[in-house]
Amino acid sequence: MATGSDSNGGFESLDLLPSAILATIFTKLDVPSICSCASTCKTFRACASQILSFLPTLHLPVHIFLLSPDLKSLAFRLEIAPSVDSLRPLLPPNPYLRSLKVDCGRLDDSAIQTLVRPSLHELCLLNCADFSGKLLSEIGCLCKDLRSLCLGSVAEKRGRAIHISDLEELLSGCGGVKCVTFFANLVLALILMFDVSLFLRHNFARVWTLASEKLASLEIGYISSVMVTELLSPNLGIHQLPNHVRPSILPSIQKLCLSVDYITDTMVTTISKGLLSLTHLDLRDAPLIEPSITLDLTNNGLQQINHHGRLKHLSLIRSQEFLPTYFRRVNDLGLLFMADNCANMESICLGGFCRVTDTGFKTIFHACSKLLKLKVSHGTQLTDLVFHDISATSLSLLHVSLRWCSLLTNQAVANLASNKDLKVLDLRCCRNLGDVALGAIRTLMRLKVLLLDFTDISDVGLSFLRSRVIQSLVSLSVRGCKKLTDKGITSLFEGCSLTELRELDLSNLPNLSDNAILSLAKGRIPIAELRMRQCPLIGDTSVMALASMQVDEERRHGNSLRLLDLFNCGGITQLSFRWLKKPYFPRLRWLGVTGSVNRDMVDALARNRLFLNVACHGEELGAEQWDSSDHLYTNDFDEVDELEQWLLEGEGDTDDEEMADAELME
Repeated sequence: MATGSDSNGGFESLDLLPSAILATIFTKLDVPSICSCASTCKTFRACASQILSFLPTLHLPVHIFLLSPDLKSLAFRLEIAPSVDSLRPLLPPNPYLRSLKVDCGRLDDSAIQTLVRPSLHELCLLNCADFSGKLLSEIGCLCKDLRSLCLGSVAEKRGRAIHISDLEELLSGCGGVKCVTFFANLVLALILMFDVSLFLRHNFARVWTLASEKLASLEIGYISSVMVTELLSPNLGIHQLPNHVRPSILPSIQKLCLSVDYITDTMVTTISKGLLSLTHLDLRDAPLIEPSITLDLTNNGLQQINHHGRLKHLSLIRSQEFLPTYFRRVNDLGLLFMADNCANMESICLGGFCRVTDTGFKTIFHACSKLLKLKVSHGTQLTDLVFHDISATSLSLLHVSLRWCSLLTNQAVANLASNKDLKVLDLRCCRNLGDVALGAIRTLMRLKVLLLDFTDISDVGLSFLRSRVIQSLVSLSVRGCKKLTDKGITSLFEGCSLTELRELDLSNLPNLSDNAILSLAKGRIPIAELRMRQCPLIGDTSVMALASMQVDEERRHGNSLRLLDLFNCGGITQLSFRWLKKPYFPRLRWLGVTGSVNRDMVDALARNRLFLNVACHGEELGAEQWDSSDHLYTNDFDEVDELEQWLLEGEGDTDDEEMADAELME
């Protein structure tokens, strides 16, 4: 940024000024000017991001990114739910705004004009329950250059509705909807994470004929299998003439992720034959009743998968959310049929295949030589034998998940450990696994995610991780491992310089006490997510220790925690709520507590900390609709520190008085 010439005829640049002077200058500017400066150079962008986070009237943690070398593509990411009044000054008219991500939990249709910009290439609006279908139609009308669109929970609140005309305007207007972050290279994508089954079936299929032929990735939160079949069938369903054949809808689709009522043979066959370019198929259902044969997946349906030979990622999951049900009409023969077409598969996820034995699963290992990721859940007949000769294959697995496979023992893990490049290992609810399994896991030097919930490990087994594996782990979960005590947790962290660990789950440990958390705090481990729910011996001392923890010399105040789950911890009293007030826990975004401890104090805390999402009914914190455990170790936890913002704001006397009043009531 040139501002003048020196004696040699050169130019002086403002971005060479010391950061303290730049920060002082930026504090004199209004928000629109700060945003404009952010688009000029990387130095100004960093300074603007920091200043916007500290503005006392803004109340928003903001991240600003430059998306192109020419400094003319700007992105905003807002990590909490802003009000309309907070949002408007933050997003003034800006022709360089290309990407916007906002939690819309406190917004409604009145914010549409602020959010929907013609300059946008990427738009992600989450928790849009209070918006109507007008949001879809306005995006279609205004965002002609949109490359990526993600809309979550639209019109889920009572009194809000989406009409088919709104979807029609969205699909016809956003003819170039492109690109989403699920792929390394640029693709075209649309994510509608809400229930689209409310639309009339014939209207729904008709409207999708307006969608861009370049659309390459589609995700839908809920849709009936019949609607999927009619949408992708060559004929337009019951309202079309028998001899009329329409061109293929969505001819360029490469990735399809759907949550449906039932996964059926008819739907799988229609998808496999109709989508010629499909490389990624993710289907999951959660039946309310046991499906009949016409509403179920059988061996015949599996035989049709990968009809065109391009599929690289396959996920077929039957969820147990409403009913303990399985794919009872699929056996080893079905997997044998499927394996014949899956030589180039890189990722296979199968959930609820209760009649498939070791024979069926072994066909995958021998047929899919390029397999990198294997996930099996509720594999009730999966045993150690399936991994007996895995070292003799050419497989180089990076991600293995074997949830609720109750017949597996330590020997299976010992054989799996021959894959030295493993980065993710999920063994949750494999109850026969013990310390011997951890003895094999300690040889996995590249392991990033290790999930051991409800296994039979003890303090001795956990100590095996101390020598090498714990140094590389980013996420560790030992939830429900009843044999673990303070001794095991303390020995794991004492004397270790752990710089990678970001997520730790110590929930449901009856013998875990404040002593273990004291050792954790003493180790100054930069954990971002800590879960300790249902631990009866955890109390106020743990909260005070975490609040006082210093992560490093530069960040002297508070700690790095973004999520803290203390639900139903037996020793939590009103004293803990004093330490949960600002300025402690400056980066905290999610807090789980028991509401019955003191409802008035919980409510006062929520008002006192506008950045904080307080959950007090036992709900899991931070959970996404799609299982993202394979992405846990890629998260960026470098957050903006709010402490200086609070110091600028003052102590917030009104809010603190509310907390004090609540304490007196106790």
